[in-house]
Amino acid sequence: MDTSESSSESGPRPAAKAPAPDGSRRGGWRRWAMDTRPLRRPAYRRLWSSTIVTAVGSQLTAVAVPKQIYDITGSSAWVGAASLAGLLPLIVFALWGGAVADTVDRRKLLLVTNAGIAVTSLLFWIQAVTGLESVAALMLLLALQQAFWGLNAPARSASVARLVPEEELPAANALGSTVMQTGQVVGPLLAGALIPVVGLPELYLIDALALCVTVWAVYRLPALPPLSGTAVRRAGVREVVAGFRYIAGHKVLLLSFLADIVAMVLGMPRALFPQLAAETYAPYGEGLALGLLFAAIPIGAVAGGLFSGTFSRARRHGWMVIGAVVVWGAAIAGFGLSGSLWLAVAFLAVAGIADMVSMVFRGAILLSAATDEMRGRMQGVFTVVVAGGPRLADVLHGGAGSVFGAREAVAGGGLLVVVVMLALAAAVPALRRYRV
Repeated sequence: MDTSESSSESGPRPAAKAPAPDGSRRGGWRRWAMDTRPLRRPAYRRLWSSTIVTAVGSQLTAVAVPKQIYDITGSSAWVGAASLAGLLPLIVFALWGGAVADTVDRRKLLLVTNAGIAVTSLLFWIQAVTGLESVAALMLLLALQQAFWGLNAPARSASVARLVPEEELPAANALGSTVMQTGQVVGPLLAGALIPVVGLPELYLIDALALCVTVWAVYRLPALPPLSGTAVRRAGVREVVAGFRYIAGHKVLLLSFLADIVAMVLGMPRALFPQLAAETYAPYGEGLALGLLFAAIPIGAVAGGLFSGTFSRARRHGWMVIGAVVVWGAAIAGFGLSGSLWLAVAFLAVAGIADMVSMVFRGAILLSAATDEMRGRMQGVFTVVVAGGPRLADVLHGGAGSVFGAREAVAGGGLLVVVVMLALAAAVPALRRYRV
């Protein structure tokens, strides 16, 4: 473990400690392919299988809501307002949901919240099929859906450490992240293909039916109550604050969050994609350029996941995070300097691979370096950081692009990521020294 921290810092190991079914040695091409050892564990396999379905289904709703709002209002401003309407409930309920996940049976919490998300999708379908055409109703349902998601995500992520042994956490995170990134590519494409065939309302219904599969898979999980010896607590503001104090007192955890904030806030340039498509890459066709720019990072992340065998057995998790964030920043800077669309897409794909590596090892650090009674709260903060960072980046890059120019803002942001991450790593050795 981290040689710079005390044994109490890293906390007890996950309950599951059985040796890897096939050991940790694989030869030939299998060394490069995705590490699928966690799928040999029935409980994790059920949880992961449910994610395959919902990763695509949730993207159908993610496309349908802004499309319906734009159809009603004809205004992109209303689409942006709806996104913000869902952000506040997500932040509040993710932080509270993390505290709840540390005090109750996580399986029961997953059952309630997945059922709540399914009902919300069904309500989306009802308002669409009845022709309600109310932006207020859509925003209210979106806020409700994000509240349920905020309660669900910490419990789902924190449960992984109880379903697989510690040495398989990077592989489990790679499997989960790859599915989610694949959903971000396949889901919108499927939505675009289905709308002309079945209509927009049916996207909501498909998502609701997919969530029924998730509820069934979660129902078949083992009970996941707080570990014996854990003090009985109520999930309130005091417990949320205690989670932040825990992060502040554990440098490895703090640095893992800061690494993601640095990468996303300073280096996520998606707000400038439309401007770059219209100006820099217009000769290639604005529509083609815009689609490729948005798809490049998720495609790179999926590729990184498929070949995660190359890194999922690494022991120096801290260095993997540092290296991944530095590569992300360098790739984003390269994207900003690229005048060729295809070179730009290649740089973004490399950034996607780096983002996958960062996600895998930041997730593994959060699950292994925190005690079980704190894992829910750590995942709650993780959910907020992942959701909020890119939105802050949209504001920052949008303003910088208007002042300095799009390419200059992107390249400058990428270079800042490299400089700030290296400075943090040099100033605080805890992350550099962290290993399992």
